[in-house]
Amino acid sequence: MTREGTFSITQGEDLVTAYDPGGGGWLKSFCSVCGGHLFSTDPETPGRYGVRLGAIDGDPGIRPAARQFAAYAAEWEPIPDDGLPRFPERAPLL
Repeated sequence: MTREGTFSITQGEDLVTAYDPGGGGWLKSFCSVCGGHLFSTDPETPGRYGVRLGAIDGDPGIRPAARQFAAYAAEWEPIPDDGLPRFPERAPLL
C-alpha cells in the first residue's frame, strides 16, 4: 500500500492550502483554485504522504493494493470484483 520514494510538487506550490482536521488526523492539502484534494501528510511522521492519484499526471507506476472505506461505497457504483482485499474503514498501514 505504500511506495518509498520522493515526493515533490512540480507546479503551483503557492496554490496549495492545508487543512488540519485535529484529533491526530492527517493534514489535508488542497488546490486553492479548484479545491481538488492533492495529498495528505502524517503529522506524526514527517515525510509520509498519501498522494491522491488523480493529482498525478501520467501513469504513477503503481496499482491499488486494497480497497479501503468500502463500507461507504456508493450503492450506484459497485466496487469492482478485482480480488483486492477490502476494508470497511481505513486499511492498516502495510
